[in-house]
Amino acid sequence: MTSKAATPVVSSAHLAAGASPGLSEVEYGLILAGHGFHRWMTRCMAAAGRPGLSPTEILILHTVRHRDRPKRLADILLVLDIEDAHIVTYAIRKLAAAGLVATSRAAKEKLVAATEAGATLCAEYAAVRERLLARPLRAAGPSEAQLSEVAELLRGLSGFYDQAARAAATL
Repeated sequence: MTSKAATPVVSSAHLAAGASPGLSEVEYGLILAGHGFHRWMTRCMAAAGRPGLSPTEILILHTVRHRDRPKRLADILLVLDIEDAHIVTYAIRKLAAAGLVATSRAAKEKLVAATEAGATLCAEYAAVRERLLARPLRAAGPSEAQLSEVAELLRGLSGFYDQAARAAATL
């Protein structure tokens, strides 16, 4: 059996040859996890009764449903770390046309909130997620503490990537 240190699992050996082969392993894991998560979200939403929503639309629906409080466009962009407001605006229009969110105004700001149909769909999604993902993961996967540690690590890494992106923009 080959040791992990001798053969890192990466998508780009030329990047793993640099100062941090482990970072290349993380990046490959992020690629796989990101695609798997997007695939999961769309299929879970289809199983919950609403096929055809994109991962971004699903994330926005869950974000505006969070704590049952309307969200400003700027808050949605910040929470989901999306730079292009047009992407979110288009998704909100599509969700509103489907009757899943409603928009309103508070002074000059546009607010977005989940409708009753949107909240019901989020509850159906949560039920499918619990049955098909959360329960099996709890039974056979990492512990809650380990998942929290991974989440903390990913949030920390996002800061390094953001800083590096700002630096790269100045080159």
